[in-house]
Amino acid sequence: MTGKASPIAKRLKEARTRAGISQKQLGIKAGIDAFSASPRINQYETGKHMPDFATARRLAAVLRVPTPFLYAEDDTVAELLLLTGALSQRGFRKLLKELQGRIDGALR
Repeated sequence: MTGKASPIAKRLKEARTRAGISQKQLGIKAGIDAFSASPRINQYETGKHMPDFATARRLAAVLRVPTPFLYAEDDTVAELLLLTGALSQRGFRKLLKELQGRIDGALR
């Protein structure tokens, strides 16, 4: 890999560790064959291979994190994604409206 490595490796391991499940458990729950589940998740966490988007979505669902969290390069953005991902749609829309109001006010 050239340049900066994808954040998926770091975020995936972070979320899996937070969830308290093994690589094998995560892989199986995400629909990966039991025989290859642990090696594949290990390869994703070490950055050797990248999951395609559909796989990333399944992994995120199992880990109960928003899919964009796996792609967040910045730690602060990743934390914001986790916090907003825990909101209901109504709560998220309310927060978005409040933030937009604050930003609009600050730009005036």
